[in-house]
Amino acid sequence: MLKIIDRYLIKEYLTRLVSVFSICFLIFIVQTFWLFIDELAGKGLDFDTILKFLVYYSPKLIPLVLPLSVVLASLMTFGSLAENYEFAAMKSTGISLFRAMTPLIILHIALGIGAFYFSNHVIPYGELKSYNLRKNLAKLKPAIAIREGVFNDLGQMSIKVKRKYGPDDRLLEDVIIHEKTKDYTNRIVIKAVSGELKSKTTDANLQLVLYDGNRYEEIKENGNRNKYRYPHAKVHFKEYIMNIDLSQFNNIDLTEEKYTTTYRMQKVAQLRTSIDSLEIYFKAQKKIFGENLNKKYSLKKVRQSKKGEEVLKDTLFQANVLDFVDKKDLWKVRQTIQKSISTTKGIITSLENNKRNYFIYQKNINLHKIAFYDRFTLVFACIFLFLIGASIGAIIRKGGLGLPLVIAVVIFLSYHYIGIFGKNAAEDNSVSPEFASWISTLIIAPFGYYLTKRANSDKPFINFDFITVPIYNLFKKYTSKESA
Repeated sequence: MLKIIDRYLIKEYLTRLVSVFSICFLIFIVQTFWLFIDELAGKGLDFDTILKFLVYYSPKLIPLVLPLSVVLASLMTFGSLAENYEFAAMKSTGISLFRAMTPLIILHIALGIGAFYFSNHVIPYGELKSYNLRKNLAKLKPAIAIREGVFNDLGQMSIKVKRKYGPDDRLLEDVIIHEKTKDYTNRIVIKAVSGELKSKTTDANLQLVLYDGNRYEEIKENGNRNKYRYPHAKVHFKEYIMNIDLSQFNNIDLTEEKYTTTYRMQKVAQLRTSIDSLEIYFKAQKKIFGENLNKKYSLKKVRQSKKGEEVLKDTLFQANVLDFVDKKDLWKVRQTIQKSISTTKGIITSLENNKRNYFIYQKNINLHKIAFYDRFTLVFACIFLFLIGASIGAIIRKGGLGLPLVIAVVIFLSYHYIGIFGKNAAEDNSVSPEFASWISTLIIAPFGYYLTKRANSDKPFINFDFITVPIYNLFKKYTSKESA
């Protein structure tokens, strides 16, 4: 059963954690919206579709928002408690800082386990939905808008107008239309002095009425006619009504899911299976390539030279071992050298091509491994970041959103960018994916232990006694000699 002090600390901490998490999460959601604004704007999307995309994308933000919230909330909580001398009161009753942190450490262990299950189930599902929705949204063309002076795609045709005017810009002046035929050849051109849009460009069927113009059509005939001399038809009209079907213009199924097996969409068990399969296949491909290379370009023994061809052997012992190349009776040797150079170039080209292919394949394996270990690092990151934040808060004895906010952002950015640099290095195999995934946690863990130990002993952030004490002793010794 929790004691009163434990319930008080948990309540104070959770209040700040939920508040900070909500604010940070909202900020990251807005930042995500602006990040994808170019892909979402101008396509006639309704609010539900945009909201659905943000909801599907939001689980990916948890691994960013949660560590930042933990650092900031712990700094604010313990800094406020120290600033208000509540820790001094606890210590006077025999409660150490570590004892006060114990229930919150247990809370963060539970929070880390929950974060693991969240990242193993919810994040892959959100990635599956958001990735496919984003791909489907990319197929949508921007909402139809006829701009002046340029050709605009309008279903199966392109239209250009000199000027728009009248109510809702429905009246058009100097209209040129190029119709698209089934063989994708531009053979129909319509020119009109004026036109009028009878319906909106957002309707499924667009009615366009043209006035005082001509329709030109190049007639394609079968046979061996001169391809530069096709017959054509010209029709003059006073009024020409065009009904344009726009129903297929953006007939995209946004719920379609073609991509289901990327490494971000897989759970831990699936990632483990994928990594094993990829590594086995990769090793087999390298082995097959090596065997084929040895068979195709294997070294062969030089055949025994016939009688009268011993000059090569004698020439090798001359001053210049390359003189035999210039001998006219050794054309076979020169031919062999040229063939060897060509073969060597072919081997180098083959190795370079396979090197690029193997690099891409190895990068794919490394990305799977990074995604696998990222599921576990979040558990320990929550615990160690809490220790760092709580210890610094108790040391600086400052609550609120001033100094604690600055320190929390610095700690989080250091943790975050160390992880990014490590993962970028792991992609090209500069470091192992295992080390790259754990490097941030391995760095903050000693700091968490060190700061917790110093805060529990009421010591400052950094002890400079090992520098100041020897200097002070030396100075004291020097002044005492002078006074004597």
